[in-house]
Amino acid sequence: MNTANATVSDLLRMHSPPARAFAFLYAVTCVVLALNTAPYAEVRWPLGVAVVVCVAAACALVAVEGDPLPLRPTVAMTVSGAVASAAVLWVVPAEPAPHPIELWPFGMSTAVLVFMCVRGRTAFAWGGMILMFAVAALWGHLTGPGAGYGLGLTITSAGPVLMGTVFGYTIRPLARSIYLLRAQSMRRIAAESAAAAALEERDARLGGLDVSARPLLTRIASGEPLDENERIECGLLEARLRDGLRAPVLQVPEIRNAAAAARRRGVEVVMLDDHAMDSAPPEVRRAVYREVVDALDSASTGSVTVRVLPPGRSAMVTILLKGDDVGRIGFGHDGHRIN
Repeated sequence: MNTANATVSDLLRMHSPPARAFAFLYAVTCVVLALNTAPYAEVRWPLGVAVVVCVAAACALVAVEGDPLPLRPTVAMTVSGAVASAAVLWVVPAEPAPHPIELWPFGMSTAVLVFMCVRGRTAFAWGGMILMFAVAALWGHLTGPGAGYGLGLTITSAGPVLMGTVFGYTIRPLARSIYLLRAQSMRRIAAESAAAAALEERDARLGGLDVSARPLLTRIASGEPLDENERIECGLLEARLRDGLRAPVLQVPEIRNAAAAARRRGVEVVMLDDHAMDSAPPEVRRAVYREVVDALDSASTGSVTVRVLPPGRSAMVTILLKGDDVGRIGFGHDGHRIN
């Protein structure tokens, strides 16, 4: 997830599998409530309409991306409560007073309005609440008890929306701060890990240098003249250290050993790394390493230049052989020869 665009919806995981599971339970609840309302309904098919409208609104909450909610689904959710409530009130009698279960669209639609507040559409949520009150008042007026009667039955639905409003205005500004702090923490941990890895790498290199160079440095510091073999070993050590700086990607044991053997035979070995192999998979690297070792083993005079090319070239590695003849071998990004 991109923390720069993280929202309170991400904080509450509103697009996660658990959220979808809750939407499913919401749908089941709507169906159960509609079935329990059916015995009191004069006509039953509007109950199905109310279920479809409520379930569609709940599914849109967990399926639609964006913060705040995009306008079109927001408008649909805004009117969904009024439509579902009207469908049910149309078929239930006003006298005697309807059983609380018959007013289920108000409670279920209120849940949708609460989450609309959380997702940045507080004004639309209150618009939807007002439309539901208008439906209840009109129902009360048309059926006889009066508009106040209808409002009295449904006014308590405003409480959860009020809480959703407070929650939205309190938590939404904090969501981005929470994710920014999380991103800063992750960057700090990554920097500390990189620093620790660099220290480990430095210690490993110093350890290897101590093992390989200390005996020769001690011998030089003694002031006694070096014999021919010691001078050769000094040259080989210098060349190996140079290779480690110029071509770290080629510093594997088999290449180091082959390069040292070639230099002992009098072959000049040059290795350069311009990073085309940095992202090469292990099997490609192994194929290139075998070819480099073969080239070094086959050289008895002259020079061998192994160069890892810059990224973006058609070839990834080239080997230039200068001896009795001059030859050039190229390897593609799959590790196979291309000329």
